[in-house]
Amino acid sequence: MSRMIATLCGLGHIGFAPGTFGSLAAVILGYSIFLLFGGWGLVAGCLVSFWVGLWATEQLTAGQTDHDPSYIIIDEVAGQWVALLPLAYGLSPFEDAPLLALLLAFALFRFFDILKPPPVSWADRKDTSMGVMLDDVLAGLLSTIVIVALYFTFNAQ
Repeated sequence: MSRMIATLCGLGHIGFAPGTFGSLAAVILGYSIFLLFGGWGLVAGCLVSFWVGLWATEQLTAGQTDHDPSYIIIDEVAGQWVALLPLAYGLSPFEDAPLLALLLAFALFRFFDILKPPPVSWADRKDTSMGVMLDDVLAGLLSTIVIVALYFTFNAQ
């Protein structure tokens, strides 16, 4: 079960850019959750994916030297869903272009997840399952900050 969760049903074993594919899948799943359950459903998804992802990551990395193998992509799901939260609450800088807003959230999350500016880099240096999960949540939080700033910049009256 932990492997299915951590790899998002095996998607993490894709040979090329598993984190990017995990983030893309997370956008699709997150948007679906939003359509079915609204913003609070996405908030619940963030919390559940984080805590279940933490458990699954702990299970898979126990006794391993690599604390953050590339096939674990549940952290991308949790972080990407954090990046989608402002859109779920109407804080999209592209109100009339939801696809563009989703692409922006995806691109910003990938940018911060790959670049790893502080505090993302701080969490990434932790050799723990918490570090694995937290660096992506922080990348999602930085994405959220940029999206909200863009919203207020382009929608200031």
